[in-house]
Amino acid sequence: MTLFTPDRPLRVAVIGSGPSGVFATEALLKQAAVPVSVDVFDRLPTPYGLVRYGVAPDHLTIKSVTKGFEKTLSDPRVRFLGNVEFGKDLTHAEAKAHYDAILYTVGASSDRRLGIAGEDLHGSMSATEFVAWYNGHPDAAARELVLSASGVAVVGVGNVALDVSRILVKTVAELRESDIAAHALEVLERSPVTDVWILGRRGPAQAAFTTKELREFGELSDADPIVKTAEVQLSEAEEAAITDNTKKKNVEVLRDFAVRTPEGKNRRVHLRFLVSPVEILDDGAGNVGGLKVERNRLDEHGNAVGTGDYETLPVQMVLRSVGYRGVALSGVPFDEKRGVIPNLEGRVEGRAGEYTAGWIKRGPSGVVGTNRKDATDTVAHLIADANAGSLPSAQHPETAAIDALLAAKNVEVFTFADWQALDAHELAQGQQQGRPRHKVVQREEMLKHRKR
Repeated sequence: MTLFTPDRPLRVAVIGSGPSGVFATEALLKQAAVPVSVDVFDRLPTPYGLVRYGVAPDHLTIKSVTKGFEKTLSDPRVRFLGNVEFGKDLTHAEAKAHYDAILYTVGASSDRRLGIAGEDLHGSMSATEFVAWYNGHPDAAARELVLSASGVAVVGVGNVALDVSRILVKTVAELRESDIAAHALEVLERSPVTDVWILGRRGPAQAAFTTKELREFGELSDADPIVKTAEVQLSEAEEAAITDNTKKKNVEVLRDFAVRTPEGKNRRVHLRFLVSPVEILDDGAGNVGGLKVERNRLDEHGNAVGTGDYETLPVQMVLRSVGYRGVALSGVPFDEKRGVIPNLEGRVEGRAGEYTAGWIKRGPSGVVGTNRKDATDTVAHLIADANAGSLPSAQHPETAAIDALLAAKNVEVFTFADWQALDAHELAQGQQQGRPRHKVVQREEMLKHRKR
């Protein structure tokens, strides 16, 4: 049993620097029972995960959470080791040898598929990929995305579906007020998109988006929201069954949209309900040439049931937004069916000293703030195990030991001071252009902006 002291603190490796990783680190710092030393790893040079690469570029207020994140990662008990990939630059065995506990907070970086014919046609892609592209994620920034569609179908009725739809119909003037990546701004400036269809297989009362995001479609400078009255009508029983206040407000906003007279703006957002995609049509050259959908009805259990009534939407691009999915880490247990690390309240099953938090723990649900309690709960178990003496003791707990290991592998570690230098550069470049930020999107370019 290791008795943790200020001279020999509890050494924790946090794998992933998104909201869950930072909230977990914050919880480790706030508890007073055990002295801690935390190394936060990320495979990218930049911290903050989905706050940087997933939150919509025009929702800058949500990104203000990074002010608190900066305080956590600046704490002298914490080190940020960016540009270090778990499983490659740091193996599971190496992490076990250098840390008393490992906390996996890698989120859910993949997506779910629709499972319909034509899903692999050119012009069909996940909203996850599209979001990564316009947010300047290094994995997606190099993608040559040609936006030649006049009609786009977005399958799903969560906030991500609303985000991508809004970005597609905003004017360049509106987008310039965001921190959208420069390459995406150039493409969207030439975009021929006139119509976007947002598709939900169930009714408006089952949609997962939030009211604030929905209302934004009524405030766009050059896009009209279009809603079919018949698709937002509910029976008295259905109306009475809505107990969630957000869903009640959503129905009210959608009904307001339905009775509005379109202003004749250049673009339209069609919010459709009770329709399921059944086939993405080929234009004859391997591209999306339309989307066949089936109209649904809800059964007594609220499930969508096909009616055999079909229509074809005139779209040349399909973005699926039907949920994120976790990806397995090398050497770490993984539940393929659920897309999570198998765990009991954050303790990885069958692995002493290993823990998980966030989407990779519970699946993709909730908003940024949801991850704070989730991470805090996991950390409480970790600290309890440390106090009980049930953690395996690291063989090489010194910070110099992990530094030497990474140096021997020629890993270019990107520190938090390096990130702050890059952050200052991006903000300065943005200011010169009259924008909030000009993102550096290539990994090699990021590494050039280290602290001098």
